[in-house]
Amino acid sequence: MALTPSNMLPLGTKAPDFVLIDTITNKPVSLQKVRGEKGTVVMFICNHCPYVKHVNEEIVRVCNDYRVTGFGFVAINSNDVENYPEDAPDKMWETARKHSYPFPYLFDEDQEVAKAYDAACTPDFYLFDQDLKLIYRGQLDNSRPGNSIPVNGRDLREALDNVLNNSPQREDQKPSMGCNIKWK
Repeated sequence: MALTPSNMLPLGTKAPDFVLIDTITNKPVSLQKVRGEKGTVVMFICNHCPYVKHVNEEIVRVCNDYRVTGFGFVAINSNDVENYPEDAPDKMWETARKHSYPFPYLFDEDQEVAKAYDAACTPDFYLFDQDLKLIYRGQLDNSRPGNSIPVNGRDLREALDNVLNNSPQREDQKPSMGCNIKWK
C-alpha cells in the first residue's frame, strides 16, 4: 500500500461526464442522474483500502445528512480488479450492502473516469456546485488509520455547509491521503 495524496484537480473544472454500471442495481448511472440540485459529491473509493475502510461509516453519515438538503452523491471504484479481486463488482455489491451505501457504487472498468477526474487515491472527494464546477476537492477530514483523530467528515461537511450558507469555500483545501488507485 503506497500512501498517495490527491492530485487536487483545479477548482472551477467542469465535472467530467460519465455513464457507468451501478454494482448495487446493475443499471447504468450517469453524472446527470446523480446530480444534486445544490451540488454533487463524486467519491473515488474501493473495498480493500484501509483508508476507505477507516471512513466508510462517516461517508454514509455525510451522504445521509446532506442528500436531503439537495446534494447528489456517487462513489466510483476504478481499481484494476485482475490484480485486486477484492475490488471486483460482486465484492463492491457486498460492501455496499454491508455498509448500507445510500449512493450508487459504480465500477470504472476501463479507468477512463478516474483519469478524467485526475483521481489518484482512495478515498478521493470532489464537490461540484449546481453548475457542475469544482468547488472543493481533497480530504474528508484529518483522521487516518492509527493517528487517533476521530473521523468526523469535518472538511467535506464544511464545504457542503458553505454551499448551503452561500459562503465562500476555504482556499487551503487539503489533499486526501490513501491508497493509490490500482492502475492497469
